[in-house]
Amino acid sequence: MTARRSKVPRFYFNFRSPYSWIAYRDLMDRFPDIAQAVEWRPWWEPDADGERRMAEHGRSFPYTAMSRDKHLYILQDVRRLTADRGLAVTWPVDRDPVWEVPHLAYFPALDAGVGPAYIERIYSARWQEGRDVCDREVVADIATGLGLPAVVADRMTGAADDPELRAGRGLQALLDLSGDGAFGVPFFTLGYDKYWGVDRLPAFATAVRSRAAPPSAPLDPGLPADADFAAARSGDQGHAGGCG
Repeated sequence: MTARRSKVPRFYFNFRSPYSWIAYRDLMDRFPDIAQAVEWRPWWEPDADGERRMAEHGRSFPYTAMSRDKHLYILQDVRRLTADRGLAVTWPVDRDPVWEVPHLAYFPALDAGVGPAYIERIYSARWQEGRDVCDREVVADIATGLGLPAVVADRMTGAADDPELRAGRGLQALLDLSGDGAFGVPFFTLGYDKYWGVDRLPAFATAVRSRAAPPSAPLDPGLPADADFAAARSGDQGHAGGCG
């Protein structure tokens, strides 16, 4: 049986990747309508516990660690991309990161109604302030800065240590990204169509807008058979670029 795919467009975001941060900034600055249309899905490299839970469901994490040469290339490439966007980047230093710390904290933040603000603050903390977002104290500081009550801040700070969250929404998020074949970030899906990388965001946005556009009006049946087709479809007929 063919697996069913969500018709709602998805954006798999990740706090570790500079490309995911750049894609986030492009969404917010260049494609705000798409930012409103997508489902925001966290993507992170699971620890041993997360990998074990995935394996129990017949899934594995679809990612391969990069080589040193690729890492050095990314340093150059990100410098070019951020300069083109007028963004200042401060490279963080990751010491024994546990990516469940910032990513699982997204769920209680979302429940508290500050999911988008939390994403903004984590990205800023990591990529513009150079802070260690896998430090629970950094997450606590961000939660406090968002004006959240202490009980919510505590949930966010301890999210990675919450067995119920790990076994529930955390595991489901990992199974979903595996099911969608999200082998890297930023990753976008629209039904069965997949788009990987910052440079694929414009094509993804076009596809999302095209599906949301009203259907084209039928041609006038009174037109002669040899009438020019392009001339007959004057105006915005809901094609890929019709929404802007």
